[in-house]
Amino acid sequence: MAHRSDIRFVLNGKDIAVSDVGADQTLLDYIRLDRHLTGSKEGCAEGDCGACTVLVGRLSDTGLTYMPVNACIRFLASVDGCHVVTVEYLSGPDGRLHPVQQAMVEHHGSQCGFCTPGFVMSLYALWMAVPEPSETQVETALQGNLCRCTGYEPIIKAAVAISQYGSPAADYLNTERNAVTARLQALQDGKRVVSGPDDNLCILPADVDDFAQCLLEYPSATIVAGATDVGLWVTKFLRNIGPAIFTGHLNELKTVSKHGDSLIIGAGASYTECQDAMTQHFPHLAPYWDRIAGWQVRNMGTVGGNIANGSPIGDTPPVLISLGAEITLRRGSDRRNLLLQDYFIDYGKQDRREGEFVESIHIPLPASDDLNAAYKISKRRDEDISSVAVGINATVRDGVITGCRIAFGGMAATPKRATAAEQALVGKTWSEQAFETAAEALSGDFAPLSDWRASSEYRMLSAQNLLRRFFLENDAATTTPIQLLSA
Repeated sequence: MAHRSDIRFVLNGKDIAVSDVGADQTLLDYIRLDRHLTGSKEGCAEGDCGACTVLVGRLSDTGLTYMPVNACIRFLASVDGCHVVTVEYLSGPDGRLHPVQQAMVEHHGSQCGFCTPGFVMSLYALWMAVPEPSETQVETALQGNLCRCTGYEPIIKAAVAISQYGSPAADYLNTERNAVTARLQALQDGKRVVSGPDDNLCILPADVDDFAQCLLEYPSATIVAGATDVGLWVTKFLRNIGPAIFTGHLNELKTVSKHGDSLIIGAGASYTECQDAMTQHFPHLAPYWDRIAGWQVRNMGTVGGNIANGSPIGDTPPVLISLGAEITLRRGSDRRNLLLQDYFIDYGKQDRREGEFVESIHIPLPASDDLNAAYKISKRRDEDISSVAVGINATVRDGVITGCRIAFGGMAATPKRATAAEQALVGKTWSEQAFETAAEALSGDFAPLSDWRASSEYRMLSAQNLLRRFFLENDAATTTPIQLLSA
């Protein structure tokens, strides 16, 4: 396998090649400290505030796509073969404000200005995709941007008005799209990239087969997909993650397709990349999916990574377990399938062997008589870690609950099924009393901990109330049906 030792990408309008890139070097540090592009700010250093937002364009099977991402937790190695766009690139040759910037000025959307470049970049990405956005679309796009000065009202007004100041068709990212695509295609040399010092290597496999081989060669390596978790290991805990194998460029791991009665998601598909398919086949996930982090994190984070890291508070495992999902684990050329619920063994311990990685997720499509729900309780409605998350699947035939899967996150050391609550429901007539019994049975399933997110008592009461909510939302006889937009 031919190797290359430098990271190559396009930064604004310049071709860049950087040698000796360490696994832990962030994109934000590079653009600020090495290139002196200081419009992108460091605020939280964990992907929450959005002050560091830049656009990253990458080639896929559908062409060149730009997404806003958090440069503070995005590693420099991960932009190999990409086009990175910072706020400095928005001004035209004559230095005039970009339409997004002009709208922010006219509608008084900036005060201290620290967060403004991040807002501008998020709105830029939205404007390019949706020139006339609704307020709801704007609010969703800005979930990952925090403002402490003006508040969101003037920023939302600016976002809705951007097209009054210019057209996306005349923007550089559109007028030069073919030229940039050609430049990025020229960077695709099919080689494995190995860069950085021996104790801090970054490795970019040439393809998925090479990834499997790399993991055999470096079995203790850190696998970095979206870096929304690993990024914090570096910025918050100052951990050495080298050697690190980066997989975000492997389009083979990003496929999302329907096969028979299942939806197959590549483990490298981001939340954004699989959102349309997930919400099409599982409509109950539409409001839930928009509450997974903010837009920038959804563009980076992967469903496979959310599973592989084994977090007890991951947003997707409870939902996927309730749907009966399986995962494919690969080591070299060997593969094995495993029920997702069996992957989680204990806190920090998963059924993943040395040199093995999660390759894909298989989700059975729901039957016509299935009832499904996904709920999340968190301190903040948007862009927050869950205190309690639950996925519920129930099959009801002729008024009888014939099957049930209930899986919780945040209630135990791992994402876990509520088997006692399930047993209290299966075989019972659909009724309020059945769900009251199941809610009480949860105390036999879980003994949740207290931490800064929620107390043990709060978690248990929330979990019980979510079962009650599921009944009320789906009970045809409820005189005042409860249908909330999200939880």
